[in-house]
Amino acid sequence: MAESTAAQLASTPEEKLALITANTQEVLNHDIIEEILTKNERPLRIYWGTATTGKPHCGYFVPMLKIAEFLAAGCAVTILLADVHGYLDNLKAPIELVELRVVYYRLCITALLKAVNVDTSRLKFVIGSDYQHSPAYMKDLLKLSTQVSVHDASKAGSDVVKQTESPPMSSHIYPLMQALDEEHLDVDAQFGGVDQRKIFALAVEALPRIGFRKRAHIMNPLIPGLQEGGKMSSSDPDSKIDLIDTAEVVKKKLKKAFCPPKQVEGNGVLSFVEHVLMPASALKNNGVACFSVPRRDAETKTYSDIKQMKEDYLADVLQPQSLKPAVTEALLEILGPIRAEFEGSQEWRDVEQKAYPPPPPPEKKQKKQKNLGSRFPGAGAGKDDETNGDVVAKPDGHVEGKGAQEVAVGVKGLSVDDSTEKKA
Repeated sequence: MAESTAAQLASTPEEKLALITANTQEVLNHDIIEEILTKNERPLRIYWGTATTGKPHCGYFVPMLKIAEFLAAGCAVTILLADVHGYLDNLKAPIELVELRVVYYRLCITALLKAVNVDTSRLKFVIGSDYQHSPAYMKDLLKLSTQVSVHDASKAGSDVVKQTESPPMSSHIYPLMQALDEEHLDVDAQFGGVDQRKIFALAVEALPRIGFRKRAHIMNPLIPGLQEGGKMSSSDPDSKIDLIDTAEVVKKKLKKAFCPPKQVEGNGVLSFVEHVLMPASALKNNGVACFSVPRRDAETKTYSDIKQMKEDYLADVLQPQSLKPAVTEALLEILGPIRAEFEGSQEWRDVEQKAYPPPPPPEKKQKKQKNLGSRFPGAGAGKDDETNGDVVAKPDGHVEGKGAQEVAVGVKGLSVDDSTEKKA
């Protein structure tokens, strides 16, 4: 992984390249980026897309901090609010809610970028459905579909699109569209998480087959979830902290977070410091990362290097009972303005309720009818008789329900109680 670089404005091609590749896990077709930067005839054009599905969470700080570095390197950045992709991904975004979720995502992302001191006026927001329904786009999508096998499309989307036993065709269309977006957004590079790698590889291989140039691909690492195993995900409430969670909820989730002593691998709390809190502090401190951990029985530890922090954690110099409160305080400081903006925006609160309506209350269980015994009309003669348990005697003497015929004709020695017949 590239070392962290200060997100100050870069001027030389070398400085720009260092900033663009900082804090990334992998870069495909590095030479494409270098060539454009060296020529210096125009800004490098990059796009980052997000399917408008579940609520954005704190894991979104990772791409936002990277976008801040792209802007500092002079890049032209487009943010794609991929509403059509959200619908294609196994209906994660129901068609009735897609437009509302686009609004919600834009409000969240704008507030999130402001929280890390990014000038949002320099960004371009695009909604997928604004151009993906056009005849030109659909024609290119059909052309691309003739050049990609079902196997390759399925493989490309396997780490991104929700997998089912019998996947719909939409799961194969999804990666083709993500590749085609590079051409129709007229970019030089696509940015995303390392889980997108198979889609990026498909784009590199397939776009030239229909006459389009290949692009570079920049990948950031994924943050482990707050629970053991897996990434921070919108579909797992316990693995993530929403951008608009209250302070009480944030504290509760971090208190329960998976953070075993002397374990760095898979430690979501420590990873959050590495990929979010330290880079965020660098943006506020002229490029110098700084994270402090107060300790109850010792002096405060202040880190500017994640490597040293990990070494201290492995050596048990830094412990979970000190790390968690420090992370909680630092995160609440970043989330505070976002939460305040949410509470102060009637539009944001309204769209949140409409885009993510609460689930309906569970249905009340209906009480089972009591077994009134063998003398109740229609009851079975023995405990193991299951055919007559639902039989009901009517006022006129006839019986209804499962097993009614058997009771009426006296099968197994059963009959309707004489007293009932007399009353009828």
